[in-house]
Amino acid sequence: MMQISLLAFPISAQQSNGSRVVPAEGYCSMYGICAQRSDGKVLNCANATKAVKPDTLFSSRIQSLCPTITGNVCCTADQFDTLHQQVQQAVPFLVGCPACLRNFLNLFCEMSCSPNQSLFINVTSVKQINSTMTVDGIDYYVTTNYGEELYNSCKDVKFGTLNTRAMDFLGGGAKTYKEWLAFIGRQANPNEPGSPYLITFRSDFSDSSGVKPLNSTIYSCGDPSLGCSCGDCPSSSVCTGSLLPQLNTDTSCSVKMGSLKAKCLDFSLVVIYLALLCAFLLWGLLHRARGRTASSLQTKPLKNSDDKSDSNQNGKSPHNSVQVSEAASSTVKPSYPSIVQTYMSIFFRKHGIFVARHPLLVLCVSLLIPLLLCIGLLRFKVETQPEKLWVSPGSRAADEKNYFDSHLAPFYRIEQLVLATSASSGSAAPSIVNDNNMKLLFQIQKKVDDLRASYSGSTVALADICLKPLSTDCATQSVLQYFQLDPKKYDDSGIDHAKFCFQHYTSEETCLSTFQSPIDPSTILGGFSGNNFTEASAFVITYPVNNKVETTGQENGKAVAWERAFINLVKEEILPMVLAQNLTLSFSSESSIQDELNRESTADAITIVISYIVMFAYISFTLGDRPSRWLSLFVSSKVLLGLSGVVLVMLSVLGSMGFFSAIGVKSTLIIMEVIPFLVLAVGVDNMCILVHAVKRQPDQSNLEERISEALVEVGPSITLASFAEVLAFAVSAINPMPATRVFSMFAALAVFMDFLLQVTAFVALIVFDFRRAQDGRIDCVPCARIASSPAAGDGGDGQRLHLLARYMRDIHGPILSYRAVKFVVITVFVGLAFSSIALSTRLQPGLEQQIVLPRNSYLQDYFDDLAKYMKVGPPLYFVVKDFNYSSASVHTNQICSINQCNSNSLLNEIARQSLSPETSYIAKPAASWLDDFLIWMSPEAFGCCRKFVNGSYCPPDDQPPCCQLDQDSGTCSASRTCSNCTTCFLHSDLDNGRPSTTQFKDKLPWFLDALPSSDCSKGGKGAYSTSLDLNGYESGIIQASAFRTYHTPLNKQTDYVNSMRAARDFSSKMSKDLQMEIFPYSVFYIFFEQYLGVWKTAIMNICVCLGTIFVVCFLVTSSLWASAIILIVLAMIVLDLMGVMAILGIQLNAISVVNLVMSIGIAVEFCVHITHAFMIGTGDRETRARQALSTMGASVFSGITLTKLVGVIVLRFAKSEVFVVYYFQMYLALVLIGFLHGLIFLPVVLSLCGPPPKSVKPVEQNQPPSASTERT
Repeated sequence: MMQISLLAFPISAQQSNGSRVVPAEGYCSMYGICAQRSDGKVLNCANATKAVKPDTLFSSRIQSLCPTITGNVCCTADQFDTLHQQVQQAVPFLVGCPACLRNFLNLFCEMSCSPNQSLFINVTSVKQINSTMTVDGIDYYVTTNYGEELYNSCKDVKFGTLNTRAMDFLGGGAKTYKEWLAFIGRQANPNEPGSPYLITFRSDFSDSSGVKPLNSTIYSCGDPSLGCSCGDCPSSSVCTGSLLPQLNTDTSCSVKMGSLKAKCLDFSLVVIYLALLCAFLLWGLLHRARGRTASSLQTKPLKNSDDKSDSNQNGKSPHNSVQVSEAASSTVKPSYPSIVQTYMSIFFRKHGIFVARHPLLVLCVSLLIPLLLCIGLLRFKVETQPEKLWVSPGSRAADEKNYFDSHLAPFYRIEQLVLATSASSGSAAPSIVNDNNMKLLFQIQKKVDDLRASYSGSTVALADICLKPLSTDCATQSVLQYFQLDPKKYDDSGIDHAKFCFQHYTSEETCLSTFQSPIDPSTILGGFSGNNFTEASAFVITYPVNNKVETTGQENGKAVAWERAFINLVKEEILPMVLAQNLTLSFSSESSIQDELNRESTADAITIVISYIVMFAYISFTLGDRPSRWLSLFVSSKVLLGLSGVVLVMLSVLGSMGFFSAIGVKSTLIIMEVIPFLVLAVGVDNMCILVHAVKRQPDQSNLEERISEALVEVGPSITLASFAEVLAFAVSAINPMPATRVFSMFAALAVFMDFLLQVTAFVALIVFDFRRAQDGRIDCVPCARIASSPAAGDGGDGQRLHLLARYMRDIHGPILSYRAVKFVVITVFVGLAFSSIALSTRLQPGLEQQIVLPRNSYLQDYFDDLAKYMKVGPPLYFVVKDFNYSSASVHTNQICSINQCNSNSLLNEIARQSLSPETSYIAKPAASWLDDFLIWMSPEAFGCCRKFVNGSYCPPDDQPPCCQLDQDSGTCSASRTCSNCTTCFLHSDLDNGRPSTTQFKDKLPWFLDALPSSDCSKGGKGAYSTSLDLNGYESGIIQASAFRTYHTPLNKQTDYVNSMRAARDFSSKMSKDLQMEIFPYSVFYIFFEQYLGVWKTAIMNICVCLGTIFVVCFLVTSSLWASAIILIVLAMIVLDLMGVMAILGIQLNAISVVNLVMSIGIAVEFCVHITHAFMIGTGDRETRARQALSTMGASVFSGITLTKLVGVIVLRFAKSEVFVVYYFQMYLALVLIGFLHGLIFLPVVLSLCGPPPKSVKPVEQNQPPSASTERT
């Protein structure tokens, strides 16, 4: 992609005063060529002569280029040849819009050959060269209307190759006609493009001067006879509105109340909440009035219950609940348990007896399965490739990426450095564009160029792997490209040349890069506003590296080896250099994320170990007894039992990992760090509940009875909670994201195995431990025993309640029984649920890249700097499948955006969308190989598609062999080799300006091999080498072709999501309208596709999980009533958790969706044990609610809440932010919310509208033998 030189018209190079020529019709101000400048530009003669009549041949030649010039002329054949040669550089830029091209050519035709030249051109400066007076400066008079209409006809014309306006090349980015004409008329320095003399365009003149400013016909770009495309002329009347409806930036419904404005949803929730609150208050008042008419026995059951409970405490009666509720029991008719409950009771009773009789057998058999599964760990592997972690293999984005990579080419790998100045307090960061920093960049560039990496016994340099558009030089994006990466050129021109190039990068050949492409300063600078590039506070250096499709994992081995050496170089050598200059440096390579994920996989191993140690210490403390004598502590402690329980959890985790490793499923970072903690927290809960249940059994019963009765008491609720958790993970396994799906699979199996080990191996361990305690043996040293065993005196806690249990019975329960407290609890918790609904709508989809990386990763600063400094967005490709280029097809006109293309063509619509970047997220019109190919073939672009006499391809005149290349200077001098070359086609050869199928097929390879240059900027080599798939194109079908544009700068996760949604909506609309398959592609789409439907996924998974748990609860409890209450409480917990996420700024993504679904399963533990205890209790609702809190409240608090809290707090110190945000914060919120709902809200609800009790049928069985009959 070479920069064109500006029009160099025949004129002079130094100024001297010239005489005023009297304007007159038929007279010239300049005529003939008198000399040449030192750079070869020809100079006109300052010759006020009468216009000359040309011969017929010359006249026809002039007419072919300048149809408005008739009769006499003010130019010679040599002058006309020079004009023809110079305007051909501008033709490729403008030929797509015939009206603009015609107006542009007329401007210079009139200046060079008009017979009335003296009327609007005045030679103001001449210079004598070789005794001849040559023109050195002129005034060119045009009317204001002429200048404005000329500019308006060309201002929107695109130069698709670089996704920019042609005005950026031909007018220096002019915004008005005056700026454009001033740019055209400036006098060029030697060897620079431009006019050899100064042209001053003027509109001011006096009537007495005789000047008649040029005011010839200007064709509007919308003129049907010279129609431009809608992309080049959006103001044309034929250009209808966009096919894609513009997105409304504020589509939400709102309600105004005075000066306040609220969303309709928020307002509706407030109204519904107030209505429910009033209804609840009315119900309470009616209930209270009805209660006053009842008997005193019915109105004061709780008080009687309290009194009798207190009086019976010293008697240690295990059945005091029956006594205190005896009066009320006549009004509450218990129902019998379901078949499932009956079966579970029978099963757990028999199972408990069997385990108590054969603990060693049960322990050995139960441990055998996880130990065998651990063998699969021999195939254990960790997946760290981001695409395989966060992208569903069958997703649309993955399929489109595979199609793009296989048919076109993978997007290049990016290695990047960002150098920036630091802002002092209270002031903006200073400019980085100074001499010292430029010299630092040259030192850095030399180190990068000299860097060598080792790969398979060979060395790899940047030049071996870098992207080379023209097969010669690397496409390095750096401010140093304005000096062609040559420090000598910088020494010659200095920093001022860089500042000059910031404004003229498209129009100055001296600003071209080493790979002959203009370097947009917005891609290499950062921290500036508008176009104030000199204020930039950051340099952005990018090294594009060739990428290959991965099949074996070794295709990019050389690139990866160099990238790792590059990162080491930056850390060890470049970073100290930058810091010494008081600058900051952030950096990245294509393989950096994967390498950092690999490093992170072992970064939190200590955190996991600490978590297990803390959990072990806590479980040992909470399972043990607090005896009256300190010596008894050695017997009553449960350290060995706690340690054994932790080992069982580890076995379940390792068994799950072994099973999936054996079947070829790779583990992930999240699995290795979260599941051990998760299963430990869940497992400890059930361990505490089991041990506490055994302790609650009467000491008079033998061990078999205590074990079996404990399992009958808590086995169903443990089963229900465990199955709810397993089902929650199983539901999450349908999530398409591999990382979360695999996590859910591993977790589901681990939790299930942990449950099995708890009701088998751990129960067996309880048997051994209680036997040890009964025998007075010391914990951890069972071979030693204390002479006077405290077991009998201090043994079971069946009749001596712990402090926490007494608190639940004597303080917590009675407080919740007050009507005012109940009203406050219901009001607050329902209000929180409604508030959480409103807050949850504020949840933003996304997953910040920094979160999944270690907090001390060098990429943290890099991503921050990208968001802070980058001024361009990611490339966006619109890919067209099966483009039919045959003459019979309408596809060409449905895609292209030059003249004769459909007004609603794909490229015209893209250009139209770029006019509304705030909603379309499209920054520029698309680069179109099709447009450039059609222009390149056009006879109008006479310097492009040319052929020798023998029919072979003839390059432009400024390329070898048409010119002779000087290897030292790099210049190409004229040659006669291509003097006989002709255009590929005449106008008559084309069908309405379009090539035939054969012409298209034959010349497309020529176009893709054609180098762009000043004489023909439309060559396709480099710019479009990977834009289309030529496999099988001879059939008339191009399987894949891409049209490149750019997204606007995307700084937030919502920007990425919305930009992808907008691009897909647009392409879908275009596909439907044009009956062609079109899809958008950008490198980040595969990672962000999940967020397009994350809300739908979240709601579906949560609803399925809630529904599944409801069914399980009903099967276990046989009570729709109880199941509905559990369902409502679980829904409120999830809603509150989503509200907390919104407050903490936690985004909605696959990880948080899995956590939300998983939270339902974990929240079941806070509800099901209380509800189960409530249902098997006796008495009225108040009494049973108190009983449930007294029996299970302490276990829920100490065995569930505190165990999870202890484990969660450890995650706060994880090095990876993903664990801190998505596991510490979310799990901590879940534990607190679950605790509040389980021990405050749920008991109140049960006391108000709980289900009737379920009596337990007596189970016929033989009297079990004493615990001493068998100890094996």
